[in-house]
Amino acid sequence: MIEYRNVSKIYNDNSCGLLEISTKIEPGEFVSVVGQSGTGKSTFLKMLTREERPSDGRVIFYGVDLSEITKGELPYHRRRIGVIFQDFKLLDNRTAFENVAFALEVAGKPNEEIKKSTAQILDIVGLGEKKFSYPAELSGGEQQRIAIARALVHHPEVLIADEPTGNLDIINTNEVIDLLLKINKLGTTIVLATHDKDTVNRINQRVIAMDEGRIIRDQKHGRYML
Repeated sequence: MIEYRNVSKIYNDNSCGLLEISTKIEPGEFVSVVGQSGTGKSTFLKMLTREERPSDGRVIFYGVDLSEITKGELPYHRRRIGVIFQDFKLLDNRTAFENVAFALEVAGKPNEEIKKSTAQILDIVGLGEKKFSYPAELSGGEQQRIAIARALVHHPEVLIADEPTGNLDIINTNEVIDLLLKINKLGTTIVLATHDKDTVNRINQRVIAMDEGRIIRDQKHGRYML
């Protein structure tokens, strides 16, 4: 379980990223965090990877107080979380297979495990036949699916998606959301930050709405309403 306990984040210029946030996310949930730009969505997500630390309060990740993990423990913690972004962040000079495999290479996994796990995850996202293609040869939706495969290759407990469909057309957006729903049904907790109303309403699962660093609405089967 993920828990935010009265979490606030105040930046050096006295701007507020989060203000007294308290909420829980249960294992296996699909949670959409919604709000306009600058409302605290990204700060909310960065607390989970410990890219940001609370000014006050605590963030508990599956029983671990993230304020207490050491610098040496941080890489292990981050491998428990897959992250995908709006701009894909693929390596242009590597094939789809190599982009996914790179995440395992960095973690020092043996070659046989890298080959097996990468092939399996590419099949799961439906791109096994594109493994030798470079990013420039793929559509935007395919590039995002490669990014999802890379995020999943460590078998994380949680997948964070920060505006993952922001650069996609409606067809590719639907394909990516269908894939996220499939991944969620397989047991992965998903936390999606977006301001795409149609996407949130289509998912029709839990919605946390934010404004000015606060949670203003939390609905189990919510719709995008601000």
